[in-house]
Amino acid sequence: MSTSRTLITGASSGIGRALAQRFAAAGHSLILVARRQAALEALAEELRQTHRIEVLVIAQDLAEAGAAARLMEQINATGLEVDTLVNNAGLGYNGAFAESSLEQIQSMLQVDMVALTELCHLCLAPMKKRGHGRILNVASVAALLPCPQFAVYAACKAYVLSLSESLRYELRDQHISVTTLCPGATATEFHDVAGNEGTLITRLMDSPEMVAEVAYRAMLRGRGAVISGWINKPLPFFLQWMPRSWAMGLAGRAARRQAA
Repeated sequence: MSTSRTLITGASSGIGRALAQRFAAAGHSLILVARRQAALEALAEELRQTHRIEVLVIAQDLAEAGAAARLMEQINATGLEVDTLVNNAGLGYNGAFAESSLEQIQSMLQVDMVALTELCHLCLAPMKKRGHGRILNVASVAALLPCPQFAVYAACKAYVLSLSESLRYELRDQHISVTTLCPGATATEFHDVAGNEGTLITRLMDSPEMVAEVAYRAMLRGRGAVISGWINKPLPFFLQWMPRSWAMGLAGRAARRQAA
């Protein structure tokens, strides 16, 4: 019996749940991680019954300091190996930086940057020893430019994109691929938590299943960064020619809540 597993964080809903379903459909045995134990268990049972795969569930809040190390300790104790790491867990809050609570800011930094970085580091050493592996890091189109009202989130996702591209280059000759997914607005619970109701961001949203399909195919092909959604793909071209102040202004307007 193979001990190789695909580890997916933030797997209880949204893009993470869709990724779990896509990987399971392709026959991957999984380790699913999120805060909500009941939601994970229900998804795991569905995947076991439908796809006849093995699924390990670990309830872990990645907003807690040291969470990544504790997670890997639990995985190592089972004797399982992470062959594919999917860093999907993400957190964002809509609001002016000065009016955001320090707790919100620290949570975003911890989940979006620190836990992701630590998991990459903890999983890479065994991957290098085995001589193969895959990493799929979920960033955002917000990584492409500063975004007023989403200042910390956009900065975190820019970090994810930069880190992933650097790792991809460092590992280019070691049979370890690093793919970065940059989705646009997606119909998930993220926007409820972020407080995006009434913003232009939520007017045109992609389905999590479509985003997961794009991500899975890009990872299999060993691609670098990939943008999902037809409306988002031209963004790099337009941003190349648009003055940065204009682009930031448009991003800020998209994130601003509209008056009722």
